[in-house]
Amino acid sequence: MADKPMKPVLPRPPGYRDPNHPVKSARRPLPTKTLVPHSFQPRKRRSRHWCRLCLCCLILLLIIVILLLIISGGLFYIWFEPKLPVFHLQSFKFPTFSVTKKSDGTYLKAKMVARIEVRNPNEKIIYHFGESKVETTTGDEEVNLGSTSLPKFTQEKGNATSLKTVTNVNNELIEDRIGSKILHQFTSKKLKVKMNVKTRVGIGVAGMKTGLLGAEVLCGGVTLKETESGEMPRCVMKILQWIIIR
Repeated sequence: MADKPMKPVLPRPPGYRDPNHPVKSARRPLPTKTLVPHSFQPRKRRSRHWCRLCLCCLILLLIIVILLLIISGGLFYIWFEPKLPVFHLQSFKFPTFSVTKKSDGTYLKAKMVARIEVRNPNEKIIYHFGESKVETTTGDEEVNLGSTSLPKFTQEKGNATSLKTVTNVNNELIEDRIGSKILHQFTSKKLKVKMNVKTRVGIGVAGMKTGLLGAEVLCGGVTLKETESGEMPRCVMKILQWIIIR
């Protein structure tokens, strides 16, 4: 008996699965993180909330401090009625004043004695002044007339003090035209001087004393003839280099 011809094997379609072939179960990947119940998970810190709270507290504290300072300043002003010290250029004179022309230039020799009056108009406040430095000049060109220093002193309540200053220059070299100009002004008693007093001042209230604050006093603008007739021009006081008090 002759063998039957074999049927050609057809190719398997894509995705074909043999029903007689056992299916292997795929292994599930192990979890990389430990599963914890939601109730046991730690809560995130609310850092932003605390920062805002701290900032609000600081702003509130700053506002309270500013209000307390304003109230304290107002009460201090009402109770003590503070007034700044008053300065006047009381007088100035020249025991020595000469201008000498030499072959190598013109020289000034001068000695000036001046008095500055300091008055404390307060009835409850004392002023304490530190050591002061006094510089003197004359003319629009601000010719040097010398400098000196004053010791520290205390200005009592409702009191006035006259400070004496002595400055001098010896053979100060100046320009010829300036020498002739100030000599003419001196002989006609039209010579003007400027005094710059750099000092430090503090206050004393009810037995307490504050620290010293830098101050500058500018005096001048009056002629020798005017001071001899009794005029006492008021000086300008500068505090912290920008607060000007006349």
